[in-house]
Amino acid sequence: MKTKIIILALFATTALGVALFPSIQQAQALTTVKTHTTAIQNHRIEVVFILDTTSSMRGLIEAAKEKIWAIATTMASAKQTPDIKMGLVAFRDRGDTYVTRVFDLSEDLDSMYASLMDFKAEGGGDGPESVNQALYDAVNRISWSDDENVYKVAFLIGDAPPHMDYVDDVKFPVTLEQAKRKGIVINTIQSGQNHSTAPVWRTIAQLGKGEYFQVENSGNAVAVATPFDKKLSELAASLEKTLLYYGDAEAKESQKRRNASTRKLHDELSEAALARRAIFNATASGKSNLLGKGELVEAISSGRMELDDIDRDDMPASLQALAPAEQMKIITDQARRRDKIKSDIRELSESRSRYIRQIIAAEGDASESLDEKIYSAVKKQAKLKGLIYESESASY
Repeated sequence: MKTKIIILALFATTALGVALFPSIQQAQALTTVKTHTTAIQNHRIEVVFILDTTSSMRGLIEAAKEKIWAIATTMASAKQTPDIKMGLVAFRDRGDTYVTRVFDLSEDLDSMYASLMDFKAEGGGDGPESVNQALYDAVNRISWSDDENVYKVAFLIGDAPPHMDYVDDVKFPVTLEQAKRKGIVINTIQSGQNHSTAPVWRTIAQLGKGEYFQVENSGNAVAVATPFDKKLSELAASLEKTLLYYGDAEAKESQKRRNASTRKLHDELSEAALARRAIFNATASGKSNLLGKGELVEAISSGRMELDDIDRDDMPASLQALAPAEQMKIITDQARRRDKIKSDIRELSESRSRYIRQIIAAEGDASESLDEKIYSAVKKQAKLKGLIYESESASY
């Protein structure tokens, strides 16, 4: 296919036996560092990307920054409208600036994405990397739900095998046994064609009950810029102007930090990536990422709160001096405006999808693209948790 391909990939299965069963038995002796218990209310997806950030991964890291919102939208397209949390584990090797950096699961995808944008491909160079440490941290330092109904999945993305010579490492068979007990599926995506990486990546996917993919160093997901991207990015900015926040000083300070992450995205993302983000935020699953915590318009219009429930000092500064009737009028107007903008985004999203599919049809079949392989794997794995995907293809 001629369409420029970039990415973040995630899945595929194969088999390769590994004679490390004694190591797997060690898992029984290990204790988990962190487990979060949450009562399930909606269908949920918890997804963590385990990303090699050494210098050889430069192309794939940049591709990930472009495509992650499309992946989120694909996951959000389930019939049951899942709540989605994302996390990130970046890894290099001993002797580099860091071995791992862990960003816990959060519904605030903007902040997670802003962290991803800060990563530059540096370090590495000796071949193997600290894959064992990265997997261990992803399984044990992330606050996975212990609810068995949650679709818990991690995607290991890299181009080099693990260091198996570090005597104080927890080896991957042990960690994968822990993942199995927690119900976490581990998929692997090999960047490039390192022959020493492929068999290990296949084994990790097999032991992790996941799938294995191989992509080129630049990835291979459908990435098409469209004439609708600019308008979608503008609508995203307009949508965010409808947000009003209440809360005490601590809550307002937290919101300032979140706003800084959002501004960073608008300043640094391409129009195509901003369009994908706008499409995700207009979905039911994207609601938490759009609103964050303490959003006044949603709290009042949904009936969860009354104006009388909020102290005047905790109201947005722009509303504090107004009478309650004036406050309510502004809130009502913003709610209507928000609904209209979301409707416009969804309409443009359909036009954008048709445009992309026309290009794909003209230039080749996308059935072998990473997007479709990812979607196929998600459909299969998530179905076991009651999530049904009816669309014939992935979101681009």
